Amino acid sequence: MELQQMRYVVAVAETGSFTKAARRCHVVQSALSHQIARLERTLGARLFDRTSRSVRLTPAGAAFLPSARQCLDFAERAEAEVAAAVGEVRGRVTIGVIPTVAAVDLPAALKTFRERYPHVRVALRVQPSHELVEQVRSGALDLAFLGLPDAVRPTGVRGHVMAHDRHVAVVSPSHAFAELDQVTLPELAGELFVDFPAGSPGRTQSDRAFAGAGLHREVAFEVTTAELMAGLIREALAVAVLPSRYTPRLSGVTTLPVVDGPSRVEHLVWGAGGLTPAAAAFLDVLGVADAAGAVQV
Repeated sequence: MELQQMRYVVAVAETGSFTKAARRCHVVQSALSHQIARLERTLGARLFDRTSRSVRLTPAGAAFLPSARQCLDFAERAEAEVAAAVGEVRGRVTIGVIPTVAAVDLPAALKTFRERYPHVRVALRVQPSHELVEQVRSGALDLAFLGLPDAVRPTGVRGHVMAHDRHVAVVSPSHAFAELDQVTLPELAGELFVDFPAGSPGRTQSDRAFAGAGLHREVAFEVTTAELMAGLIREALAVAVLPSRYTPRLSGVTTLPVVDGPSRVEHLVWGAGGLTPAAAAFLDVLGVADAAGAVQV
């Protein structure tokens, strides 16, 4: 069984097409098909059901795919370790980030990283904190930037606390609150809100603050991006509470402190098994390469 055959299987599974997989792997389709057929003969089972319109994994293929991915990851990591041993950082680093990351200027950090380590491939995924930490645990992500309520700690990972922050109220410049020096939770509770989806860490921070004060609020709009949130606020359709470090990036809105308002902690986390050379190099760019980070439980 060859690594190249595994790469072909993964490519077909991810693209759903032998043609697209061949294009991704930079080979002609006949060569890719031939190698997969050889692998199927070796395994004694078909990995794909092929029709004129679709390509789907068989049960045997679905069972084979996770191990194939793991083997490819181990092989790539081994190559990266060898390169690092002779002073060159190679491989890839896959980074997860919340939509409202504010503890670090991520585009600037990525630019610096690419200039220092041009042979490392970087992938970025934007998702909620609870999804990111699961992917770090599973090894799908090397690193992730999370935003969690003060009392919540990511489990099963290593990490470093990047920043503590308090939320501010975000309103339209035409809103009556825009003229105030600060606002209280009871005052805000009477407004219509825009917020992140229920159950997400970004939403939980605010929900806990209002519930802790014995207050109910109406979230009329649930969105996944702060930019859309800001657009609704600019049109005076809703108000929001967002981390104070992030709100300067939003234009056309007014912010003000919230008495006893929500707070959050931004974490940078990585797998309990340690860092790849590329991931360690990225931490070095951020200035946290020496943060050993105990496994958090």
